[in-house]
Amino acid sequence: MEQPMDGFEAQEGAVFRAGMFASLRVRDFRLLWFSNLAASFSMQMETVARGWLIYDMTGSPLDLTWVMLAYMLPVLVFSLAGGVMADRMRKKSIMVTSQLLNGVATVLLAYIIYSGDVTFAHFIYFGLFNGTVMSLGMPARSAVIPEIVGEDSIVNAMALQSATYTLSRILGPMVAGGLIAYFAAGDTSSTLGVGVVFYVIAALYIGCALATGLLHYTGSPASGETSGMIADVVEGFRYLRRERIIVGLLIMGFLPMTFGYNVMFLLPVFNVDVLGGGPDDLSFLVSAMGVGALVGSLVLARLGDIGNKGRVLFLSAYFWAAFLLGFAVSETLWSAMVFGTFAGLFGTAMGSLNMSVVQLASRPEIRGRVMAIMWMTYGFMPLGLIPISWLAEAVDIETALVISALLLAGSMVLLGIFYPELKRIDKGHAKNERVLSTGAVIETEQDL
Repeated sequence: MEQPMDGFEAQEGAVFRAGMFASLRVRDFRLLWFSNLAASFSMQMETVARGWLIYDMTGSPLDLTWVMLAYMLPVLVFSLAGGVMADRMRKKSIMVTSQLLNGVATVLLAYIIYSGDVTFAHFIYFGLFNGTVMSLGMPARSAVIPEIVGEDSIVNAMALQSATYTLSRILGPMVAGGLIAYFAAGDTSSTLGVGVVFYVIAALYIGCALATGLLHYTGSPASGETSGMIADVVEGFRYLRRERIIVGLLIMGFLPMTFGYNVMFLLPVFNVDVLGGGPDDLSFLVSAMGVGALVGSLVLARLGDIGNKGRVLFLSAYFWAAFLLGFAVSETLWSAMVFGTFAGLFGTAMGSLNMSVVQLASRPEIRGRVMAIMWMTYGFMPLGLIPISWLAEAVDIETALVISALLLAGSMVLLGIFYPELKRIDKGHAKNERVLSTGAVIETEQDL
């Protein structure tokens, strides 16, 4: 069943297929792109500011993990509800509401930090709230992209969306680190600089909501039929039970990325314990990974709907693991930045392509729930971070990151053994008869 385009001209809904920035020719995708850019900027700036302040307050890698758990664990509880909402309600309304709620909550947290009354518990409370709001809004934000640009341009659009995240990884940490360093004026215990950053983050969330509100596209449900929240959730899991290849892709989006992204969460520890750096050095590390990720996103956007997607996914993961290993044993800021740049390139290429193939393989009327399940698996990521954080605290950060890189490579080897059909994914969507659009079980491995 094809999703109506909410008044779009047919030629715009189909999207131009050539060029690195093809999807940006669609007005609503441009607005969505700018909205996601603002949201990504806010998240990257918050990661740096929050990480710096918490580690300065507590000196504990595990405390960084507890805060990340507070942000991510609500995804386990509420993502499926967000997926049903995305399939049964107007996606635009869901996105605007969630962004406004994040903006209001961040204004309050900024005031608490700026006043100097912030405690570790505040980050837990606000993490739980913002994580809940994110889990309800992200399935709609993910599922809306194919409905705006058309399935032939999903890879291009997803790569450009990934570019918003990676562009923010380059500039966001630099802005956050610079503001903290400037307003702290050498006093590392000062909360004033972090408070300023959080006010900027709140403004970005509100700008994100305004840009989304300008969309012509409303994201009407693909199907008006519903049997209730529980029945809709059960329908989503029954669908996955019939689609082995989607299950394999979801696992690929969880296990390897859990191990691969550990380094991002523990960068404040690596920066201080290994490099002896300050907030500006931390921003350089994060930005270096962002440069590589941006290059990876743009290359994937230029390639577009490539063939042999399965092989590209596996090769990207292996290169990602190799460069993470190099990063873990780096002893200088410059070597860490070089290895981090290439790790960011291959990690982003793998993540963006993986999500694109999941979108292509999913039926439109159930895509929101599939995206919700994908986001729900992301909620398990901090659980993999706990033992790595413990290892960083009990032994050292270098050993912890080396083990993360080895686990990334090892998990991909196991995926190739238990899901060999993933390596044979070619185009990955119904137009090329690689994945059926009717919801039927894929008949032969050759049809991947």
